[in-house]
Amino acid sequence: MSGHDGERAEQAVSGPPPVEPVRAGAPGTADHECDVLVVGFGCAGAAAAYEAAAAGARVIVLERAGGPGGSSALSGGEIYLGGGTALQKACGFDDTPDDMYAYLVAALGPHADTGKIRLYCDGSVEHFQWLCDLGVPFNGRLYDAPTWMPPTEDGLMWLGENAWPYNTLARPAPRGHRPAARSFAGGLLMEKLVAAARAAGARDHADTLATNLVVGDGGRVSGAVARRYGGRVVYRARRAVVLTTGGFVDSAEMLAQHAPVLLGHGKVSDGLDDGGGIRMAAALGAATRRMSAVQVALTALPALVVRGMLVNALGQRFVNEDVYPGAFSAAAVLHQPGPYWAVIDEAGYEDIPERDRWGVRPTYAAETLAELEAELGMPAGALETTIAVYNRHAEHGEDPYFHKDARWLRPLRPPFAAVDPRLGFGAGGRTDPGEATGVAGFTLGGLHTTADGEVLDQLGRPIPGLYAAGRAASGMHGEGYVSGTSLGDGTFFGRRAGRAAARRP
Repeated sequence: MSGHDGERAEQAVSGPPPVEPVRAGAPGTADHECDVLVVGFGCAGAAAAYEAAAAGARVIVLERAGGPGGSSALSGGEIYLGGGTALQKACGFDDTPDDMYAYLVAALGPHADTGKIRLYCDGSVEHFQWLCDLGVPFNGRLYDAPTWMPPTEDGLMWLGENAWPYNTLARPAPRGHRPAARSFAGGLLMEKLVAAARAAGARDHADTLATNLVVGDGGRVSGAVARRYGGRVVYRARRAVVLTTGGFVDSAEMLAQHAPVLLGHGKVSDGLDDGGGIRMAAALGAATRRMSAVQVALTALPALVVRGMLVNALGQRFVNEDVYPGAFSAAAVLHQPGPYWAVIDEAGYEDIPERDRWGVRPTYAAETLAELEAELGMPAGALETTIAVYNRHAEHGEDPYFHKDARWLRPLRPPFAAVDPRLGFGAGGRTDPGEATGVAGFTLGGLHTTADGEVLDQLGRPIPGLYAAGRAASGMHGEGYVSGTSLGDGTFFGRRAGRAAARRP
């Protein structure tokens, strides 16, 4: 049994550990001492550990699994960056921090953290160079087609910037920066980040689950108690503790309390995002923010959807299909009656390049829309009306209701087909027994932090010695999401938290 499996098995028997803070013991009684203790070795933890160690602090990183990586290593690997990076310029695009800011405020809202977004956009070019300096490779090519992730090693992709309404708010530029790996690139990204943190001097302890924060005089956080192979281990942090433990999509209890929309769906995680870091900090009086905010992914194929249409259970369109796939997913799952269907005609399906089909085949096919409506259980005439209106305007390259770009507009002709997104296509979600397929998600809310990662209490005051970053914190996001903003937010603000923690006296 691996350490990862053993840790899961131990929790299954004993249940979630209590998270009440523990009073600090006498100096010298801890099993391990350091300046900065980082809890969680995903992208945010690696960035924090690197910066703290590079600033001269002695750093220990705790990881509950058998090795580093976390959910970051299982991700697509794209990082949302812009403002005029060298990669954007190599692909022929001029971008500015202001255009990037305008897009992100709209795409990550409502209720996005505009202060953090401003810092992120202004620092994006430097952050891209930081990644390059750590050895993360990027190829100077654009993947110019709607997709969840390119099946190529192209380094740049669109993430909805060129779709309505965002193309009316800011000059469009592709900002999805992808490490040079086919499909899932999160493993390559984490390989480079972990190597950099270790080379800077950070030490990491795997198979070590932090269960409680240690608090000293004046309420200052001064370490953590952890569990390793069933034994109790105490860590003393002379300067600060940084929580980078991920979100809470793997906690049914926390989902039921804060984000019940994700109950019963697949989970985008490594299976260990149970909100432990959030709960430990909350036990100290830490404030949380946007705990109901989630990202959902409907496993509909973007290359198919954009050439046809996405409809709800009543046969109605509700979104421009060329938008970022996460946006049409949220529009469907959070606001429309299901089930949802991707409807296309034979010509549209044949137009999809083989590499963009991901093995998806039509679920239903029919010569007439009346037959297809019957197969899908829709009201008679509903889909016929929707496609008649769509075709009438598509003849003129227009979409007055939803503003899909003319590049993707043309009348749909028989024969027709429908694809059930609930069948999925294996694009990175974990589905536990008894859960629905076709929708997967994760949480966006977390601890309320300053731009430097200081965790705030219920009165808005920093809790001395406690920092957080990544999905354990509520970062830039409001109610919206764009691919790459978790890895981007986690590494960017993880760096800031690491530097701030290392500066504490």
